[in-house]
Amino acid sequence: MSDPLRGEIVARVENVTKVYRLGGHDVRALDGVSIDFHQGDFVAIMGSSGSGKSTLLNLLGCLDRPTTGRYILAGQDVASMDDETLSRLRGRYLGFIFQSYNLIQQLSVVENIEVPLSYQRPPLPGGRERCLKLAALVGLAGRLDHRPTELSGGQQQRGAIARALVNNPHVILADEPTGNLDTVTSHEIMNLLDALNHAGRTIVMVTHEDDIAARARRVIRLRDGKIDTVAENRPPLRIPATT
Repeated sequence: MSDPLRGEIVARVENVTKVYRLGGHDVRALDGVSIDFHQGDFVAIMGSSGSGKSTLLNLLGCLDRPTTGRYILAGQDVASMDDETLSRLRGRYLGFIFQSYNLIQQLSVVENIEVPLSYQRPPLPGGRERCLKLAALVGLAGRLDHRPTELSGGQQQRGAIARALVNNPHVILADEPTGNLDTVTSHEIMNLLDALNHAGRTIVMVTHEDDIAARARRVIRLRDGKIDTVAENRPPLRIPATT
């Protein structure tokens, strides 16, 4: 059931388990997890090592599939999709930000931002213009021709954020987006994510840092593959339902 204080549901995890076979034993990384993510959510996922947070983010990113339960993204159950259909869905609805930036060293800033567009069929019109606008949005208008090695860590992460936005995704998934950054730069990146959230972007972020999680609107803590606590930091954005 939708929450009247939030936007419409863009992703739903229903009683999901994920079991891995390691060393002849079954390891239950997720155990009956159910969460709704609404348009305009800003959710931080926390937990100790082995709590299941990375596994959950991989499932949300369609990089893995649940052993049991359902994951509904944009109204579609991903479990029944073949790899090609799943890849198209991932490219259309999701944007990714990684701790290690994952920029291609041989490409310039603007070329890195363009990379997800190369997988779109048919190609999105006005792709280069969109990349230039996103570079300006994240403060890299003066660094378009620079390679990643010519950028600071914060600038590389800004480039990664622009790349995550280029396909106009419904949900941005961020895996420890400030993990390699100093305190000042971390808060600059969080200010940028906060601004994107205020503009209506849905953000799901894994972090181990309490001060970074405090910037989210909702904090979900996992323990032993289960949801331990859910806390509201700020009121949810009130995003009108689409008709």
